[in-house]
Amino acid sequence: MNLLQRIDRWGETHHPRWLDAIRVLLGVFLFYKGVVFIQNIDVLKSVINENPVLTVMSFWLAHYIVFAHLAGGVLIIFGLLTRVAILANIPILIGAIFFVHTSTGLFNVHGEAGLSILVLLLLVFFLVEGSGPISFDEYMRRHPA
Repeated sequence: MNLLQRIDRWGETHHPRWLDAIRVLLGVFLFYKGVVFIQNIDVLKSVINENPVLTVMSFWLAHYIVFAHLAGGVLIIFGLLTRVAILANIPILIGAIFFVHTSTGLFNVHGEAGLSILVLLLLVFFLVEGSGPISFDEYMRRHPA
């Protein structure tokens, strides 16, 4: 049994149901941030363009951020492909921690890097823990046909 299977088995047996509510709230928050980024896509592109290395990819990176937050948020809410959605969002949150204090104010909706760190920690937690007993992942596991 490899490490990922052991982590998955541990997550299945040690997951209280109230953690599913936190998972859903995390998904709602990521979806909300995706909507905020859609409303401010030009500002998001300008923040990306501040870094000369990322300027070439600003269009694709901005759309990746929006898509990962929107689609990932919905997947996390329903508990479907949760770990894949989390893996798509972790690099974005790592980047948000570094760009949280920009002059444009895009990331200052909530004001602090602490929120980005909290969301990143929750993403890492649910990456290990899994989607939980109240999720489509669990339903598909129990009903393979």
